[in-house]
Amino acid sequence: MTVDTSWFHLKDDKLTLTLHVQPGAKRTEVIGLHGDALKIKVAAAAVEGQANARLLEFLRKAFKVPASRVSVKHGEHARRKVVEIQGSDVSPQALLARAP
Repeated sequence: MTVDTSWFHLKDDKLTLTLHVQPGAKRTEVIGLHGDALKIKVAAAAVEGQANARLLEFLRKAFKVPASRVSVKHGEHARRKVVEIQGSDVSPQALLARAP
């Protein structure tokens, strides 16, 4: 079985994730791969940064890092986002494993 790693890149202690985010869901959860991105449903509206805040909180908890180490690098106002996480020992595959 081959593992698709096109949705993340790890260099030194910086993990970069390519995400497809769907706001307005009943709960925040990983859905699975969506092309070359990981799809995440977010339980917040795409209004005034609410969905981004909820997404970053979800990723902070999943990767066990402080909020200051998780940031949106590209796509702040788009469904397709690039998020950077610094200093996590958690594997990105562990996040994908949460998908149903």
